[in-house]
Amino acid sequence: MAVKDFMTRKVVYISPDTTIAHAAELMREQAIHRLPVIEDDKLVGLVTEGTIAEASPSKATSLSIYEMNYLLNKTKVRDVMIRDVITVSKFASLEDAVYLMYKNKVGILPVVDNDQMAGVITDRDVFAAFLHVSGYGEAGVRVRFLVENKAGELGKIIRLISEQGYNIISTVQIADKSGSVVIEVQIEGKVDSQHLSEIFEQAGIKVDSLVPTETKKI
Repeated sequence: MAVKDFMTRKVVYISPDTTIAHAAELMREQAIHRLPVIEDDKLVGLVTEGTIAEASPSKATSLSIYEMNYLLNKTKVRDVMIRDVITVSKFASLEDAVYLMYKNKVGILPVVDNDQMAGVITDRDVFAAFLHVSGYGEAGVRVRFLVENKAGELGKIIRLISEQGYNIISTVQIADKSGSVVIEVQIEGKVDSQHLSEIFEQAGIKVDSLVPTETKKI
């Protein structure tokens, strides 16, 4: 999975000469928390709610409301923006992007290649990608298996499901702490759950759970 498959392409951005007051208003209007700063078609910084809050006068200040508004309308984004911005390539894997977010404790990565910004990948984009990959929101059945950690187990499961004429939307396989392997399979459409459970039981494959799923808009 590449970043380009899940990034947000329509990006709201500002210039370094945008005032803090305007940047804050734009965030409220668009219901966003960060704004890339673009100059001469290149990414030069990032402004966030946090950076704006740090630049804004404290509630304990002796400034009047008029003086505070003047200050916010006078201060430019270039004076408070984050200049050392962590970016990612659109050809990078989604896992690489998640690692960068996790390691650097950030919720957004501008997607930049050859100094040109193609979009952004945010924590919300990552959540949506996880739901998409897991098959969440599709009507059918989610089956969870506990199998030995050896070659061929996933193949057996897929073969048995396919032989019943069912379509598999997604599969997820992870090793648990006990050394076994958890395999989750999302099967599309109407499924005879009882019959399917019996087939796996006869094949000696342990079904840990079998849960119907409903269509949900993501």
